[in-house]
Amino acid sequence: MPYYVILVLHLLCAFVFVGTVFFEVLVLHSVRRSVSPDAMDEVERAIGDRARRLMPWVLALLYAAGIALAWQYRALLVHPLRSAFGVLLCIKIALAISVFAHFGFAMRLGRHGRLRGRTSRRLHLSVFVHVVAIVLMAKALFHVAW
Repeated sequence: MPYYVILVLHLLCAFVFVGTVFFEVLVLHSVRRSVSPDAMDEVERAIGDRARRLMPWVLALLYAAGIALAWQYRALLVHPLRSAFGVLLCIKIALAISVFAHFGFAMRLGRHGRLRGRTSRRLHLSVFVHVVAIVLMAKALFHVAW
């Protein structure tokens, strides 16, 4: 598959995932103050059901495309400290691995009925910070040099 096709696929999946995280952290959290707890529970349940059906596919494509993109730079990743690009790409990969671990942890907690309240908010906030950093790293890869 051509590099640009993989890149577009990666960007579209990142757009969906990052957009979902932004929506949950920045929009849904503030809506909670304006809506009754029963209505909010219903909304969160419906959004959660849809996200649980969609996000595994989005993440599978996102990570597969990310691995395919990183494969193009495998020679550079052997000695990442030799360039700003290598350092930033390693940071981006480490953050992506951390997001994947967060997602796995959330799925595990959800299966056991323990993903609620404070834990859910903290996980969402942590993933939010991670994805913001990943977006910044992705942009910096091609604009930062030392």
